[in-house]
Amino acid sequence: MEATEPARQTARTVELLWGPGADRERPGLSTAAIVSAAVALADAEGLGALSMRRIAERLGFTAMSLYRHVPGKAELIDLMRDAVVGELDLAEPADGGWRGALEAWARAHWALHLRHPWLVHSDGSRRVPGPNIVADFDRALAFAERTGLPSAAVVAVVGLVAGFVGGAARQVEEVVRLERESGVSYEQWWRGQGDLFARMESFPAIGRHWRSGGFDAPEDPFDFGLARTLDGVELLVLRHREESAGDGIRYGKRDVKTTPPVAHSCALCGDPLPPATRGRPQRYCSQACRQRAYRRRHPSGSG
Repeated sequence: MEATEPARQTARTVELLWGPGADRERPGLSTAAIVSAAVALADAEGLGALSMRRIAERLGFTAMSLYRHVPGKAELIDLMRDAVVGELDLAEPADGGWRGALEAWARAHWALHLRHPWLVHSDGSRRVPGPNIVADFDRALAFAERTGLPSAAVVAVVGLVAGFVGGAARQVEEVVRLERESGVSYEQWWRGQGDLFARMESFPAIGRHWRSGGFDAPEDPFDFGLARTLDGVELLVLRHREESAGDGIRYGKRDVKTTPPVAHSCALCGDPLPPATRGRPQRYCSQACRQRAYRRRHPSGSG
């Protein structure tokens, strides 16, 4: 059966991303040079400014020369995405636990989005991933595997953390883009909304927090959101490990006790456990984690 045009386009993109990458045609013009110029243009002016003509002008060639290396803008964006993800450091984080590793991974992606704000407009469910993107995804899965969660949950955890980073980056990109387009900063725009603030203060909850200083020194949205996202994963890990261990807790209900398996990492934070010398195998790395786990099982304070 003859391949459809979308299938042929995907095949071309796969070859560009995963092929041998041998540059040819005119001296001084290569796929790597085209991608580098495209990234620089998108960084400076946004993805909307990207065109083969603009890139050709930067490189001193005609637009037709570029098409000998890259079939079109869609394929170029896939190459750009993979190129910038290649900037990420794939070294093992110093923290051996799942939470520290996933936090480091999320922060690295946050920094990547701040360097390349256009990334938030380059994703999509049918974007073809290149080798750098696949290697990064594989690394994130390996970090999430340390939770001990089932396979489907491991994949979902990576998607959850990546989704949070992408959502936070999208908000920042909008601020940067509007400042660039209007010449008015975020702070300047809001300082000019005195009439709006006067009307908002009459709303009871807004007024209370306004007067109590809740808006004066807000939490850092990325730090706060990432911590709460990982807290949610931590609670899931705790519940799963307690359920798997059969220690009598199954989502708040008593169950038949069984002998827990030997654990190699803390049931709460995921940090490595010290070797057990005697008695029952340890499940928490510290008394603090043990107490936090108890409070999460018994939020009302009852036994």
